[in-house]
Amino acid sequence: MEIILRQAVDNLGHPGDVVDVKAGYARNYLLPRGLAFLATEGNKKRIEQDRARLEEAENQRRGTAQELAAKLEEVSLTFSARVGEEGKLFGSVTAADIAQQLEAQGLHVEKRLIDLHDPIRALGVYRVPVRLHADVKPEIKVWVIKQ
Repeated sequence: MEIILRQAVDNLGHPGDVVDVKAGYARNYLLPRGLAFLATEGNKKRIEQDRARLEEAENQRRGTAQELAAKLEEVSLTFSARVGEEGKLFGSVTAADIAQQLEAQGLHVEKRLIDLHDPIRALGVYRVPVRLHADVKPEIKVWVIKQ
């Protein structure tokens, strides 16, 4: 099924790109979330007319993401936690905890954008990537220390 992307989608393309995806992916994910629309002849003509506006909007989103990324690269978060045997934590540090500490420092980042696959469950220093934009992925330094 051919679709036209309205927003950048990881591993798929950028706004205005005409891509071919499986029908279920388009019907169940991309179309309901407003990330794309069907590639009909009318939509293709409309996207050609709107391409300049879309590129400017995308550049603006990329610019704001890069500004936030510059601030995030300088951030170092410290979590103190109770520790059991072998340096294992009683509990864990999750993406929600990281988002909460960033919010306390005045940086608003949604927890779903923090790319922490598994919660942190041991002492140490971790580099946690944040997906702000398809092209902008800064890393936050997270320290987990003994309480």
